[in-house]
Amino acid sequence: MVKSYWLINSNRSEVKRFMKNDKSIDGVFEYMFIDTGKIVGGIGNKPPVMTNTVSVEIDLAREIYERLLSQGWRKIEKVWS
Repeated sequence: MVKSYWLINSNRSEVKRFMKNDKSIDGVFEYMFIDTGKIVGGIGNKPPVMTNTVSVEIDLAREIYERLLSQGWRKIEKVWS
């Protein structure tokens, strides 16, 4: 199973999930999937509704992750099933 890293915004309405691509494709650099989701209900009640997915190179994903942290997003663990 692929490890995922989660961030939540300061008003707890949106999450981002960062996952490394686990499939190797010839001629393609390693990259990360960044999923965006909306919180429905409360944290832990229901999984977020994922609304968008982008794939970016790992270095860019790190920059995005750090930028979000500097903007007040917080690290969280997945709390839903």
